[in-house]
Amino acid sequence: MASCLAPPLLLLLLLGSPSAVAPNRCVDAADACTADARCQRLRTAYVVQCLGRAAPGSCPRARCRRALRRFFARGPPELTHALLFCPCGGPACAERRRQTFVPSCAFSGPEPAPPSCLAPLDACEHSPVCRPRLLAFQASCAPAPSNLDGCLRDQIPSCLRAYAGLVGTAVTPNYVDNASARVAPWCDCGASGNRREECEVFRGLFTRNRCLDRAIQAFDGGWPSVLHDQLDPHQDPEHSLLQVSSADASLEGSSMLSVLPVLVLQPLL
Repeated sequence: MASCLAPPLLLLLLLGSPSAVAPNRCVDAADACTADARCQRLRTAYVVQCLGRAAPGSCPRARCRRALRRFFARGPPELTHALLFCPCGGPACAERRRQTFVPSCAFSGPEPAPPSCLAPLDACEHSPVCRPRLLAFQASCAPAPSNLDGCLRDQIPSCLRAYAGLVGTAVTPNYVDNASARVAPWCDCGASGNRREECEVFRGLFTRNRCLDRAIQAFDGGWPSVLHDQLDPHQDPEHSLLQVSSADASLEGSSMLSVLPVLVLQPLL
């Protein structure tokens, strides 16, 4: 993971960038978010917290993660999910997707090597914000042995919502490279001692979860309808770059978390 992002990349995260080589759906998702005032306002808030005020090698992690949680809880789900799950066909798109939620602050840590997964797991279990979200993720993305492929067809939306609910918590997951859609928290199980099995089970919720993999892959199939009304090819790009109103303090709209189990409460944001 890169320890910091250069200013030009910060601008790309905020504004999007057309691709002259091949279609980049992550850029499309960024453009659609930019064109929506509420999505752009919330995205600007987390970029400012996670990048704008960070000194070299550090960041206001608690504020960064809180801003990320607000983005997913209060932003339009069709746009926030498009940014998080944008399907990619090449490494440039995948790298942009991996960097979107600023891993140097919200995902990875200041140490050169990832910690044992027991550290974020223990932190999550003692957190009133993280623990119910992890339980919701476990329930929503759990395999269904009775089904032929091991997963329920109608669990895809709830699994994606529950996964998104973990972004901005102690176990914030992210894409692990730019060559696949594999996801995991920033941790491993190499130094977990006699809790190695517990550590592997936790990490396997992300790395060996066929229902989560299926849900992320299935998002590709629904992509055209997700942004059908969000991208207007005739819109003036100069007008849509930054539709952010600092005076507008109201963040209206339905919460993405309202469809998760009742343990995930809005005050926990």
